[in-house]
Amino acid sequence: MPYITSSIILQLLTVVVPTLEKLQKEGELGRRKITQWTRYLTVALGIAQSFGIAYGLQSMQDNVVINPGVGFYALTILSLTTGTAFIMWLGEQVTERGIGNGMSLIIFTGIVVGLPSAIGNLYTNVFITHEWNIVELALILVMMVAVVAFIILVEMGERRIPVQYAKRVIGRRVMGGQSTHMPLKVNAGGVIPVIFASSILAFPQTIANTPFVKNNAWLSSILRSVQHAEPLYILFFIALIVFFCFFYVSIIFNPNEAADNMRKYGGFIPGIRPGRSTSDYMNTILTRITFVGAIYLSILCLIPDVMISGIHLQHLPVVGDVIDRYFPRFILEGLNVQFYFGGTSLLIVVGVAMDTLNQIEAQLIMRHYEGFTPRAGRIRGRRGSA
Repeated sequence: MPYITSSIILQLLTVVVPTLEKLQKEGELGRRKITQWTRYLTVALGIAQSFGIAYGLQSMQDNVVINPGVGFYALTILSLTTGTAFIMWLGEQVTERGIGNGMSLIIFTGIVVGLPSAIGNLYTNVFITHEWNIVELALILVMMVAVVAFIILVEMGERRIPVQYAKRVIGRRVMGGQSTHMPLKVNAGGVIPVIFASSILAFPQTIANTPFVKNNAWLSSILRSVQHAEPLYILFFIALIVFFCFFYVSIIFNPNEAADNMRKYGGFIPGIRPGRSTSDYMNTILTRITFVGAIYLSILCLIPDVMISGIHLQHLPVVGDVIDRYFPRFILEGLNVQFYFGGTSLLIVVGVAMDTLNQIEAQLIMRHYEGFTPRAGRIRGRRGSA
């Protein structure tokens, strides 16, 4: 988490801070400098987070810490920060010497390793404890496949804006004249809006355990209303995801700058005037697909909460009693299913798998096999062995 947080912070600061923006445009040298600052920020955040973990463990009433004090703080900070730096180093080694993003692959592995236990829980509930029947198991499996297919469909979805470049005569050569397209992804923000929304909503749950809040009945009731599965929590969660989707897309893509660059190189969208009209046209398309992507992320991230604990609509004022009387219990209380096949985890798994496969395919197309085994020498393909 410190590495992910520092990466997101620096990515957002590249738009706000002019120095970082210049470094990002300098190519490989600027990227290395930003990576170095990411490492420093990761270590700083690791120290701060490990201090908070040590404080939380030492403040628990169950006497979890056997020997509290300065030594426990120092050991916790040293252990967790060193582990964070080591994992960061491993991720960078995988990125430089292998295929795919190293840190993403490590997160991918940490998520996938929980699938056997999930399968074991399904088997126990169906064939041992008999909490579910075969029909319910079949519905869960169908839902798993449907969610995976839904993620792949949306992640591969993009809006292609046609771009035509005019012919230009430079000396004796005719330049341009080709037709291309500008792809705009439906989910351009990835999991970053979900991470931001989850982090903000986790703050009230963190301060809810402090003595000041526990002794205040009014604050305690307010914070209980924004807990998981509560209607207000779901409303805030969806609103924050939509907000951060538009916020992040506005940072990584500027329609005015794209329209200016297109006009400089003699490009135009058929039927749209260059300049302000092109910018407005791209902004309209971007707004529509970003809203679709935000709703997609909201649905995907609410699936685990609904499967585990449902939606507590019976806590709504005025209509709560009617809902509690007539609504099915699995909607209000959930199925108590540890649903490992939805939410941010599955989005990361599918996204990393697709990205890694695309990079492998690109390596195969280019016949560039040194990236697979750089120390073993070049692996000769069928054409090279002929």
